[in-house]
Amino acid sequence: MTTSEDRIFTIPNLLSFLRLLGVPVFLWLILGPKADGWAVALLMVAGFSDWLDGKLARAWNQTSKLGRLIDPAADRLYILATLAGLVLRDIIPWWLAALVIGRDVLLLFTVPFLRRMGYGYALPVHFLGKAATANLMYAFPLLFLASHPSWYAEICAVFGWAFVIWGTGLYWWAGVLYVVQVRQLARVS
Repeated sequence: MTTSEDRIFTIPNLLSFLRLLGVPVFLWLILGPKADGWAVALLMVAGFSDWLDGKLARAWNQTSKLGRLIDPAADRLYILATLAGLVLRDIIPWWLAALVIGRDVLLLFTVPFLRRMGYGYALPVHFLGKAATANLMYAFPLLFLASHPSWYAEICAVFGWAFVIWGTGLYWWAGVLYVVQVRQLARVS
């Protein structure tokens, strides 16, 4: 018997899917024509749609298994794409990208344990992880804007680096808490 959790065609899932489709467009914009204004606009729309799909899913009772899978996947892909673009354009150092990506690599090691315990690919996202992602999603457009010679570059740099430092710290903190949760579940099982 299928439940409402098995739904595929929902407005929140559509928003997440459109966000996924935007990832290669975003990469092309920053690495091809270097249309940074459009890339930043797309990144901002993606960030807004990330907030909106979660809000609608809860408000309209349209949460689903698919949504819990593709929403964080879209977030991770945007983060990876943005890090790649920022590093390749020499806007951020490679070690910062490696630090952020390293956290996701660490969490990949939890997947076999979660699947064996019947939790699927991931545990539910908690507030700390959402806060970390939000900080990073604020940081990246600001760092893009800071890389241009303009009157707002210095302000964007200050806020962009503040958000990236906080976001990376929270991202790792959320990752460590996630690993602790998985270990606790493994002990109980």
